Amino acid sequence: MRIGFLFPGQGAQTVGMGKDLYEKYDEVKEIYKKASEILGVDVAKLTFESSEEELSQTKNTQISILIMSLGILEVLKKNGIKAEMSAGLSLGEYSALMYAEAINFEDGIKIVKKRGELMQECTPNGNWSMAAILGLEDKKVEEICDSVKSGFVVPANYNCPGQIAISGDVEGVKEAIEKAKETGAKKAVELKTSGPFHTEKLEEASKRLFEELKKINIDFPKIDVVKNIDGMAYKNSDNIKEILAKHVINPVRFAKSAEYMIECGIDIFVEIGPRKNFNRICKKN
Repeated sequence: MRIGFLFPGQGAQTVGMGKDLYEKYDEVKEIYKKASEILGVDVAKLTFESSEEELSQTKNTQISILIMSLGILEVLKKNGIKAEMSAGLSLGEYSALMYAEAINFEDGIKIVKKRGELMQECTPNGNWSMAAILGLEDKKVEEICDSVKSGFVVPANYNCPGQIAISGDVEGVKEAIEKAKETGAKKAVELKTSGPFHTEKLEEASKRLFEELKKINIDFPKIDVVKNIDGMAYKNSDNIKEILAKHVINPVRFAKSAEYMIECGIDIFVEIGPRKNFNRICKKN
């Protein structure tokens, strides 16, 4: 039995997520307390009491999901549950690297908070959206995005065979949704996100994030961490900071990540987050 931990990204959030764990486990409450002291933000109040609109702002979403994930890890640790490999979807890769002791707690929450702020601040003026397309091959979704005339849209997250998230402006995403439905997609729906994530539109955020990453220490992971950017485990020759900076302007290759973990012998996946999205994804890989 080989266990792999999977950490979610933006879009998994919901108001009140993690409150049951917070109220039940002192270890979880301590994580929220430490994070709040370091950041100067009441993370528990933000996560449990804010509006859906406020929590869905990128600067709030990312830190809220990260802290919930870290709290869950404390509960797993208490119960002796450990992973041999980890991966995360976009934001989730920071959680994975923190679990693998590549990034310490304080640096991790600070850089994730900064990442969320930069991705929000550097989003160009306009109306941006993302959508999930289910039931079409990757190539077909790529062709649909290329054919859109009303706006900008590109594939952003390759989640699993038959499931891709697209990203762009509202007009482009809406046209892509309609074309996907006409082409036979099982489902095509907008997601709860607020920017053109994993596209060229966030080039400025990528550059500024790299400058922030230079300020923190990142060690080589103590267990294998699978990269979003190519679906392979980090190797010694990788510049982790450059790779993390490039995440925000490159597609997430989560399907390849899951395939790689399965090839490495991972047979039990534990999802560390608010929802059960990865269970369905991994079953399809």
